[in-house]
Amino acid sequence: MLAVILSGGSGTRLWPVSREDLPKPFMRIGAGPTLLQRTVARAVGAGATRCLVVTNQEYSFRTQEDLDGMKTGKPAAAHLLLEPIGRNTAPAIAAAAAWAQAHGVGDEPMLVLPADHLIQDEARFAAVARSAEAVARAGGIALFGIRPTMPETGFGYIECESPPSGDVAVPVKRFVEKPNASTAAEYLASGHFLWNSGMFCFTPATIVAALRQHAPDVLDAAEKALPTADAKAVRTQLSREAFEQAPNISIDYAVMEKSAGVVVFAGDFGWSDIGSWKSVAQEFPRDESGNTTSGDVLLADCRDTHVQSDGRLIAAVGLRDVVIVDTDDAVLVCDRNATQRVKEVVAELKRRGHDAHKLHRTVARPWGTYTTLQEGPRFKIKRIEVKPGASLSLQMHHHRSEHWVVVSGTGKVMVGDKEILLSPNESTYVPVGARHRLANPGKVPLTLIEVQCGDYVGEDDIVRFDDVYGRVPENAK
Repeated sequence: MLAVILSGGSGTRLWPVSREDLPKPFMRIGAGPTLLQRTVARAVGAGATRCLVVTNQEYSFRTQEDLDGMKTGKPAAAHLLLEPIGRNTAPAIAAAAAWAQAHGVGDEPMLVLPADHLIQDEARFAAVARSAEAVARAGGIALFGIRPTMPETGFGYIECESPPSGDVAVPVKRFVEKPNASTAAEYLASGHFLWNSGMFCFTPATIVAALRQHAPDVLDAAEKALPTADAKAVRTQLSREAFEQAPNISIDYAVMEKSAGVVVFAGDFGWSDIGSWKSVAQEFPRDESGNTTSGDVLLADCRDTHVQSDGRLIAAVGLRDVVIVDTDDAVLVCDRNATQRVKEVVAELKRRGHDAHKLHRTVARPWGTYTTLQEGPRFKIKRIEVKPGASLSLQMHHHRSEHWVVVSGTGKVMVGDKEILLSPNESTYVPVGARHRLANPGKVPLTLIEVQCGDYVGEDDIVRFDDVYGRVPENAK
């Protein structure tokens, strides 16, 4: 099979760990692999030999790092299909199917998985996936439903023609929206309903035919956005002009609700969409008082509380039904039963123009990372680490000057028409408006301290003249 991994998201419900610049697929639950790495390994365990990750172009280098960093479950071949703009699951799947057909795998089953789910029993998942693969090879469309364990109001449901059982494919009767509590209780009691997991299996040829019949505008935009096939390309960039013409619509609305003969398998493999901090807490072992922790945490007289530290010690006393999540630059404290409302915090941060809705204090870039150490009126101090052989863009700033002091490694610095090498404890100055570039010509990471001074020190004060990573000028450095 070809695994198609849908990876992206805005990072609203799991803030402050998940953010727009580093959304949920890149999260780790405890010290394990990222959710994206877990999903790819799960697909390989289910029989996928190749992997196509559909993600936003902004996440391409972080996605590649995750794939390269996998120690187990690595696919034989991995490719990235890069969206210039988010357009929901129907355009993403249409583009993936068009890519597969262009690369000669139109009859090979596609196992479509969101990158941000957790599954406890992966052997059981693999068995269900193999049954779904058989349906796909016969020209059918198979869905993975989840047997409900509670009257959940946060999921869509799938009604089956008959009670779902084991590895038997059951015809889908209808899809229903997220219900209220009483309706969800009725669904649970009936035994005919499953949660809609957003996981599918079909061949590219089958889904393309369905899209052509039920959502031709989606398929047309996706096919036009796909460049000429290059068998050697690891990354394929979709055309913005064409892809933004695709309707913003889910594959359920575009195809599944309109297609005849769609079947569903009842998944009983311990599935979670990790949709809130309450669901994250369920992935950790509980103590005798129902508490869960991650990191350096001390609890006294607490009950049913989740506390997560990214570094410093957190001590909590006398808490009931509370969630605390601590990161370098933000702390979330909320009622355990109100974790779905965290997205309201993110919306307010965005309204205020606060960087914390989008960026962490340490930000990954294709060339390395930067960490904001301190910021105030007219200044910002950063720790910058550049990978061996990597280079920042040739750039300039309208409003700030920069002072660089090398801590370790060797830096090659170009300012104007001058080029110098800097060793540890050596420094240089970049005036306002000067064209400059920083590179690491060595074999060890380059670490330096950057002090910015000026009337504006925002990340968007940057003009790029040349960039080996193909980034557009408005992106932060």
